[in-house]
Amino acid sequence: MDKKVNKNALRAGTIAACTALMLLLTSPAFALVRDNGDDPGQGLSVAQTLGLFVGCPLALFAIISGLVIVTDKSRKQPKG
Repeated sequence: MDKKVNKNALRAGTIAACTALMLLLTSPAFALVRDNGDDPGQGLSVAQTLGLFVGCPLALFAIISGLVIVTDKSRKQPKG
């Protein structure tokens, strides 16, 4: 039983180390170095960021949900 615990701990440690290594290798280490021809625009304000990444998806969800509810045929009451 003790060998199985050690084997599982070794496996978990290996996976954690490999995951940390992959995250370290993919980090944006050179993000502050500008490339030739790189011309970033102005940054977004907090309101613009929230509107773009929160407001727009919520609005699209509401529009699509509304269209599905309005065009749903199974909710119609049968006559008679």
